[in-house]
Amino acid sequence: MQRRDFSRSLLAAAGTAAAGLTLTPAHAQRVNPQEGVDFVKLARPVPVQSAMGQVEVLEFFAYSCIFCAEFEPAFAQWIEQKPSHVVVRRMPVAFSPQFVPMQRLYFSLEAMGLVDKLHAKVFHAFHAERQPLVTPSAIVDWVAQQGVDRERFVETFNARPTGEKAAQAVALQDAYEIEGTPSLGVGGRYTLKGQGPRTLVVANALIAGLPSKG
Repeated sequence: MQRRDFSRSLLAAAGTAAAGLTLTPAHAQRVNPQEGVDFVKLARPVPVQSAMGQVEVLEFFAYSCIFCAEFEPAFAQWIEQKPSHVVVRRMPVAFSPQFVPMQRLYFSLEAMGLVDKLHAKVFHAFHAERQPLVTPSAIVDWVAQQGVDRERFVETFNARPTGEKAAQAVALQDAYEIEGTPSLGVGGRYTLKGQGPRTLVVANALIAGLPSKG
């Protein structure tokens, strides 16, 4: 879901162009991303959770966003190839209260260790199978169909920590000035709009320019 529309043409190759995006610092410098075009430098840095010597990358997404679904395969492969000092956290957005159940879905999967198993499947169910996973009842029914214990999932979905994580995600989307999805936040300093594989190339360049040592 977007507050501003992103170009579909820039995302068309997201599923196939992730390979080879790991850059050396020298290569990253040659990419030469342009501020205001490829990324935005935040006027006020955002506090990060990563330890000294690490670079935190946040992915802001919504399960209802087709652009996020198209971006996910490339991003998942990028995670497998990222430098060891890069820490990735996914942040489901909430541009309105209607997004909150989807936020709770993601954070429940995360708490139960099911992101690797079901995260991509949620996108598929939403966009390929046209399942309206936007209400708690629809979400619980779908998750149970995937072989997950219904009672345990409901308990996690409704738990206070899950709600707190959803609220924290909203605070981060506001701090990073996120206007649409997918977007990346890099190192508490930069925001990148979703541009498919180009986004990951720019992210690598920005990461290479950030200090990796305390």
